[in-house]
Amino acid sequence: MGRSVSYPAGAVVAFQVLDIDDDGDWDFELEWLRDDLVERARAAFPSLEPQQGWRGREDRILLRNAYADFGMSIYGSLVAVWMAEREDGRYWENDWRHPRTGRARRWLAQIAPRFDALFGDYDCLGHMSNGEGVYRKRAA
Repeated sequence: MGRSVSYPAGAVVAFQVLDIDDDGDWDFELEWLRDDLVERARAAFPSLEPQQGWRGREDRILLRNAYADFGMSIYGSLVAVWMAEREDGRYWENDWRHPRTGRARRWLAQIAPRFDALFGDYDCLGHMSNGEGVYRKRAA
């Protein structure tokens, strides 16, 4: 069964390709990509602060603010750059006292077009019955 790149449910997501000519450069290119994503995200969304963690086994958290996690997921050379409402226990404890989920979803909806323009190089056209995604490179 085929599959596609993972990202959290409900996330604002943009797709890129990690173009590596020499397999020996994989670690260097991945580190460069992480640093570049963090730098661009913090410039665009100043409330994001460094955070290291995982959502599940495949979705790596790089930054976080009061409402959302920013991260990346990789499958093959396809990279999903995503931002999703936080799901950690501390967030839900604070939400119980002072509801945040509505504000978080509103904030994500507001930043979605800018996020896509900043990080998206490919459009996901859909998924086949076996789970494989179909992507198209955007016009320059």
